[in-house]
Amino acid sequence: MNIRQKGLLITTLGVLFVVPDSLFVRLITAEPMVVAFWRSLVSGLLIALALLVTGGFKAFSVILQMGGLGWLYCAAIGSTSPAFVLAVSNTSVANVVFIFAAIPVFAAFLSWIFLKEPVTRRLILTMIGVGVGLAIIAFGGEEGGLAHWSGDAFALYVAFAYAGALTILRGLKDLSMVPAIPVGYLLSALVIALFIDPFGQWNGNINLYAAHGFFIALATCGLTLGPRYISSPEVSLLILLESILAPLLVWVVLGENPGQATLVGGAIVIATLTVSNGSALFKNNESTSS
Repeated sequence: MNIRQKGLLITTLGVLFVVPDSLFVRLITAEPMVVAFWRSLVSGLLIALALLVTGGFKAFSVILQMGGLGWLYCAAIGSTSPAFVLAVSNTSVANVVFIFAAIPVFAAFLSWIFLKEPVTRRLILTMIGVGVGLAIIAFGGEEGGLAHWSGDAFALYVAFAYAGALTILRGLKDLSMVPAIPVGYLLSALVIALFIDPFGQWNGNINLYAAHGFFIALATCGLTLGPRYISSPEVSLLILLESILAPLLVWVVLGENPGQATLVGGAIVIATLTVSNGSALFKNNESTSS
């Protein structure tokens, strides 16, 4: 197995492990913030444990070097957990994941603003196409019976937070920020714990709490390590798998119909990103072969 195949395998596994994320939120019979607490705590502890086993306490030395931008990254990553749970709790899963599919576009936009990276014609056309798809999702209202603007707003926040985190990573490219991920998750769990009773809805949910955190830990590791070995277009295309598989999984298991407007808008987002990233990948391969 060569380096590229290794990257494809790890990234694909990361995507597959994140697919059931929304389903877990639906299945757990607890308040959204309780779900967010256990999601953050279990995944944060598991990732921290994995880092300790593989690299010892030295693995966390980056925490002392990352500065203000690094702590902003922790805050962004940590805040996505409660915001994600609130998004899934207040709108359809399809709305959430289709909005998440636009994360690479938001990241490119933020990189243009803060890192002064050039904006290509392909990116501009991609932004327009994605914007049209997201507008259809947003103005589709509550056609599917579960969609609501508040959940869409939380999903949009998560997309921008992740995009901001990716932009910070590009600004701190000389540092491995993997140890900052459990710090962000654990700090998120600590803040949430101040306002809830974590054990109040323990019975009947303990196994789901553990499984949810386990899946998120594996997904986070896969999506952090895998992209180091493959190109950005390849990563973006693989991540689109979640946008397709997650709503299908919830639809099959729970019968959640996302509604026609969401499906149309989501199809436009997916098609636009597929064409855009496929074109970029083709050009990369062409330049490499020449």
